[in-house]
Amino acid sequence: MAKKYNETCGKIIKEIEKAVVGKRECIEKVLCAILAGGHILLEDIPGVGKTTLALAFSRAMSLKYNRIQFTPDVLPADVTGFSVYQKETGQFKFHPGAVMCNLFLADEINRTSPKTQSALLEVMEEGNVTVDGRTRQLDKPFIVLATQNPVGSAGTQLLPESQLDRFMIRLSLGYPSMEQEIRIMKERKDGNPLEEVIPAVTAEGLVQMQQEAEQVFLHDLIYKYVAALVQATREHPMLQAGASPRGALSLARMTAARAYMQGRDYCIPEDVQFCFYETVGHRLVPNARARAAHLTAGQLLKQILESVPEPTGEEA
Repeated sequence: MAKKYNETCGKIIKEIEKAVVGKRECIEKVLCAILAGGHILLEDIPGVGKTTLALAFSRAMSLKYNRIQFTPDVLPADVTGFSVYQKETGQFKFHPGAVMCNLFLADEINRTSPKTQSALLEVMEEGNVTVDGRTRQLDKPFIVLATQNPVGSAGTQLLPESQLDRFMIRLSLGYPSMEQEIRIMKERKDGNPLEEVIPAVTAEGLVQMQQEAEQVFLHDLIYKYVAALVQATREHPMLQAGASPRGALSLARMTAARAYMQGRDYCIPEDVQFCFYETVGHRLVPNARARAAHLTAGQLLKQILESVPEPTGEEA
């Protein structure tokens, strides 16, 4: 059964799927995060299409795109920019860093130093860069799509929980099915499918879509449902720390963006459930009991989602 989409969102997804095969739900969730004005963390093994996904979004949305392959020797100035003294003019000239774009791919963010990680995360939070006492505003929209490799810990600096909290969602693409892998090999034999991706919206149009998504109506029952789910993460006996207030805000914004993407100007409980795992999972800290029982954050979130009653119209 074909899903119903906002017309422009449907066009964007159609273009992304030219290059990213069989990952419709992941594409939808990344698009939701972009519409909600958030940043995305892709945690996956190498070679499953993380960079292709970022490139496809930049092409489909007419976004200026920059990428840094993070290594231990990447400096904060490489990210934010730096000033160089010009002897001829007697003045300093600013050289923009890689974040001066619309979509910034921070490849393997866990392979650079904590200082460089912090420089990027500050830009994500503030939406501007400050170099030599002068603040420069980033262009809108500004989206960070960061990746990290969950296997092979040599040379990595894992993001602490406080920095993970800056990402609106964390998700994994995963391996393709056999049929999807055959299709990928066939399509790559005669060229790069990325070349077929054409713009479905302008950068200015995307900013307008983000503003429209902000206007989607959330009933008090939906706010209560979001708050109850977040509160349940803080009270769960297997969790040392639950979702922060930023997590609740992110879940509410993702819920509104999901409704907008579906062509509605109001939210339903299904919108909350659609993005619950990816929005909340990376904000949790399982305790020793959970680790001893080999329970993952996803399993604990499933328990929470099943235990918190879904709002009904009768409560209104």
